[in-house]
Amino acid sequence: MAGWTVWSAHSRRLLSSRWRLLQRPEVRGGVSGRRRFSVAEPGLKPRRDKFGGVSLHLAQLRSPESLDQAAFGRWLQGAITQWRAEGHIAVWLHVPILQSRFIATAAEQGFTFHHAESDSSTLALWLAEGCSRLPVYATHQVGVAGAVLDTHTGRVLVVQDKNKTRNAWKFPGGLSEPGEDIGNTAVREVFEETGVTSEFKSILSIRQQHGQPGAFGKSDMYIICRLEPSSFHINFCQQECLRCEWMDLTELSKTKETTPITSIIAKLLLYGYREGFDQIDISMRELPAVYTGLFYKLYHRELPENYSNVTDMQ
Repeated sequence: MAGWTVWSAHSRRLLSSRWRLLQRPEVRGGVSGRRRFSVAEPGLKPRRDKFGGVSLHLAQLRSPESLDQAAFGRWLQGAITQWRAEGHIAVWLHVPILQSRFIATAAEQGFTFHHAESDSSTLALWLAEGCSRLPVYATHQVGVAGAVLDTHTGRVLVVQDKNKTRNAWKFPGGLSEPGEDIGNTAVREVFEETGVTSEFKSILSIRQQHGQPGAFGKSDMYIICRLEPSSFHINFCQQECLRCEWMDLTELSKTKETTPITSIIAKLLLYGYREGFDQIDISMRELPAVYTGLFYKLYHRELPENYSNVTDMQ
């Protein structure tokens, strides 16, 4: 998005002066003599983002208990007018849970919920013309399972979930946590469910489905990874699992006591086990991001050596 407008010192002074005006007893209609919070002390400091928006964090308030909701509403109304005049396209309002009383005040100015975390909520207001182009939040949940294959014996680690209508064999797994890499999720979930430690080797498959009830109606991504065991003793979680065992890969690929996706991945693993994992693996590389100090994981099939370094190609 283009159209940056600088949040100038003049704009800050103008909004602060408006707020101080609202704090005067004859303007706010409050009890004179009671000190009200002024944005200028130390002040709510709107921050612009690279997309032309403005972010306002109410966690900056030093004494939120003394902030009058009506006065805040009048200040916010004036601020919105100023932001719109300056060409800002949207406002993000971050509200800590203990300051939730200000949400209704913001809603009166046109703010709507965008998302919520355990201790705060984020509201948004589109200022530009036309329909809002703000990105939606939490469109997917990511589940990860680990197919732990012992290449020395050809056995794979499988579990049966507890409290299921059908006791089908499947690979241990669960939901990825925020900020957690796919491979790390697989390793963690396998250990938590079975007590077996392992190492991430590759991605085997990705399942996508939509409107999943267990994902609160959002879309669901389910990724199965190939893991290599570094321990073999099973100490499974009896709260989550009914059974857990090392099963022969050929047997798993033939049994009907499994889920369709587990059956397919068992056959895929059997193919890789016999013909080479380079036939099935989607491996991972870590590369530096365009943002200084950050890195990302890139998953892809391995390239032949002559294509890995194209400068050597004729």
